[in-house]
Amino acid sequence: MENIFNFSKNVFQNLKQEYNNHPSLLFVLLALLCIPLGYAFNSLSLALLILITLINYKKADFSFNNYLIFPIVLYLLMLLSLTWSIDPGRTIAAISKELPLLLFPICFLLFRTFSDDEKQKIIKGFSYGMVAFAVFYLIKAIFKYFETHETSVFFYHELVTKDVNAIHVSVYMSVSFFYFLVKPIKTNWDKLALAVLFLMVFLLSSKNIVVVFIVLLGYYYLFFSKTAKKLRLRNLILAIVILLSLPFIGKVKERFKQEYETIMTDSSVNDVINKGSETVYNVSIKQAWNNDTFKANDFFPGTAFRVYQFRIFTEFLQEEAIFWKGFGLDASYTKIEEKGVQHNLFLGNENQEGYQKMNFHNQYVQVFAELGIFGFLLLVIMLVLTIRNGIASKNYFHIAFSVLMIFLFITESFLWRQRGVTFFIVMYCVLNTKIKNEKTIAI
Repeated sequence: MENIFNFSKNVFQNLKQEYNNHPSLLFVLLALLCIPLGYAFNSLSLALLILITLINYKKADFSFNNYLIFPIVLYLLMLLSLTWSIDPGRTIAAISKELPLLLFPICFLLFRTFSDDEKQKIIKGFSYGMVAFAVFYLIKAIFKYFETHETSVFFYHELVTKDVNAIHVSVYMSVSFFYFLVKPIKTNWDKLALAVLFLMVFLLSSKNIVVVFIVLLGYYYLFFSKTAKKLRLRNLILAIVILLSLPFIGKVKERFKQEYETIMTDSSVNDVINKGSETVYNVSIKQAWNNDTFKANDFFPGTAFRVYQFRIFTEFLQEEAIFWKGFGLDASYTKIEEKGVQHNLFLGNENQEGYQKMNFHNQYVQVFAELGIFGFLLLVIMLVLTIRNGIASKNYFHIAFSVLMIFLFITESFLWRQRGVTFFIVMYCVLNTKIKNEKTIAI
């Protein structure tokens, strides 16, 4: 009991010290740690950060930073889109959801800029927090398995729930993994954390994230690790072997197999969905791009569906005046539904939502379709600046975050989800702000 008391006392004293050193640090970390929780926790953590920033604000702390202007301008463009939105109701609802793009950068402008050591504390706290979430998800899955005897509870959305989203969680786990990977001295606990996070990335079975994760891992061992030069050939061979072995691992195998079939074969039979019902056919990438109409029993695997969504975006560019302004924030759903009816997609039933209810699943397309060319350019500028900053500072964690975001945005409308936009903008602000005497990159 005495040991527990002393440990708790030390933790409290450390937190008090961190608050005294930089009052906003703990609340930025809190915002990151609340991401996998309910939306109310996300909103509360942001409100607390704003409150603490205002309470402790000093004029001398204000520091203008070019990097923080771009997300603010992007949010103002979202707000302005209300004047031309084809669905004002959706736009108004989405404006509040995207508030992190405005409020986090403003807070970072108002409080004293984090030093490199303080940034490391935030990243460290977030990474350990994700390990704790990973252990929680795994324990919960084990209990679920004993109840259901279904191995599916260890994979994809069933592992973390569809609302929290397996793809999003795989991003958090991947980013945390790279924090532990680049640590120069690793304790046994750090090595265990690496193993847990590595396992989670594969169990969550996001094909895009798994591939990018392995490529980043291989790149680190080839060019950044201490043994990179000595073991470059061996590491290259090992990375290739691991990458080639991915399609043969359990549920990951099923997901890669399905994508492979949609590339190579038109209308292959879907053996998973097909069981106990009428025959279901996978739509190939070629069919997704070319077919004028589809059937109710046509199933769109991930890649084929995203190809179809990009295809209807190109149709919108030809048919609608969206190049300069877009449809308005979150207002593209009406048009996507119209296309779903036009192309005779599966429109849903009492048990399942139809394809026409889904967004573009591509952040670049989503922002272009809803905010026009200027919204698209603002997003690209932010990504280019953050990866350039990571490369210039030779910070592999920064590089890994940037690369993950660039490729994630190809397959997910990540910023159009409250958890996604919070994670991106907080990491973007933490990694790209510099104190005055640090080396900065001219914009």
